[in-house]
Amino acid sequence: MSFLKQYLAVRAMTTSICSDLEKEDYVVQPVVDVSPPKWHLGHTTWFFETFILMPFFTGYQVYNPDFNYVFNSYYEAIGARVIRTDRGNLSRPTVDEVYKYRAYVDEAMSHFLSREPESDHLKELILLGLNHEQQHQELLWYDIKYILGHNPLFPPYRRENIEQEFLAAKSIMADIEEGIYEIGYKGNDFCFDNELNAHKVYLQAVSLSTELVTNSEYEEFVDQGGYRDFSFWHAEGWDWVNNNNISAPLYWHLIDGAWYRYGLSGLNRLKPEEPVCHVSFYEAAAFAQWKGMRLPTEFEWEAAADQLKWGQLWEWTESAYLPYPGFSKAPGALGEYNGKFMVNQKVLRGASVATSNSHSRKTYRNFFHPHLRWMFSGIRLVK
Repeated sequence: MSFLKQYLAVRAMTTSICSDLEKEDYVVQPVVDVSPPKWHLGHTTWFFETFILMPFFTGYQVYNPDFNYVFNSYYEAIGARVIRTDRGNLSRPTVDEVYKYRAYVDEAMSHFLSREPESDHLKELILLGLNHEQQHQELLWYDIKYILGHNPLFPPYRRENIEQEFLAAKSIMADIEEGIYEIGYKGNDFCFDNELNAHKVYLQAVSLSTELVTNSEYEEFVDQGGYRDFSFWHAEGWDWVNNNNISAPLYWHLIDGAWYRYGLSGLNRLKPEEPVCHVSFYEAAAFAQWKGMRLPTEFEWEAAADQLKWGQLWEWTESAYLPYPGFSKAPGALGEYNGKFMVNQKVLRGASVATSNSHSRKTYRNFFHPHLRWMFSGIRLVK
C-alpha cells in the first residue's frame, strides 16, 4: 500500500473514533492522564506538520504558528508548550478550527505524498508518524471512556463497540523450558526503538496461564476482602489503596448488592466470563499474591507468546521499563519518543481490543506507571 493510502486510512480512523462524540465531549479533561479528544486531533496533526511538512515540503505555510505551543506534547527540543494539566482549559482553538487544521494538513500531506518518498530517513519519519497516530487512536478510546464513564449519567459511547470483542475460554497452563531465549524485534518492518536490540536472556522453567483472569475470578478476590488485607499488596500499592479509597477495579459499581461495570455501551451488569479490565499493576500483583502465583516477566511473556491467547488486553508484567542492551536514542526531538520515559514504569505486553492491528506484535513494549488503570489492562498469572 502506498504511503498516501496508508496516511489517509490512518487519519480517517482517528476521525471515525470521534464521530459519535458531542461537541461538549471534545474538551473535557477529568484528570491529568486524560487528554481531551480535541487535543489528540490537534496533536497528531501537529506531528505531521512539524516533523514532515515543515522540514521537507518546500513552500509549506504553517497553519497557525501558535499551534506549536498548543499541541506540542513533551518535546523539549521543539519549544514551550501548554502543560499537560491545562489541556482541558483550551476552549480555543475550537473543535471546528481543529478539524479545519486537520483538513489543511491532510491536503498538504496528500500533495506531498502524491510522489513516493525516496530517502530512507523520510520513509522512517512517515512510518513513525502513522504509528504515532495509531497510538493516539488507542489513547482516544481510553480517554473517551474515562470522560463518559465519569459522567454521572453514564452515557453510552456506542451500543456496538470494540469491547464486544472480549472473549472467554477455559484456561490451561503453557510451559516454557529452562534455557536461553532471544528477546526483541528481529524483522525488517516498522518497530519502535524500545523493541531493539534483539538479545539473549536466560529463563527458568515456568508455566503461564493461556487465558487472562476473568471478572468472576477477580470478584472473588474483592468479595473475600482482598482490598482490605495488606498482606497481598506492595507497600506502595497499599498506600495507593488507602489514600484513594480503592475497593474494586475502575468502572466497577456495586448497586443493590450486585456488581455493574461501565463500558462503552453504558452501565451494565458485570459479565463474569469476560477478562477483568482496568486494573493497575498494584491490583494485578495483589491478585496474583492472593492466588499464590505471580505476574510474568516481559521476557517470560515473549518466550511463551506463541502458546498464549493474547490481544484482548494489555498485560502487566513484573518487568521494569528499561533499555535493552545497545539501545540508543535517536538524535534531536524524536529521541525523546521513548528513551526518556525509562524510569519508574512497568512494562505491559500484548495488545488490546483498542490496539491497531499493525501494533499487535509480541515484541511490542507498552509502559505505564504502576498506579494507572484507565487503559485496557488485564492480568495473566504464572507459577
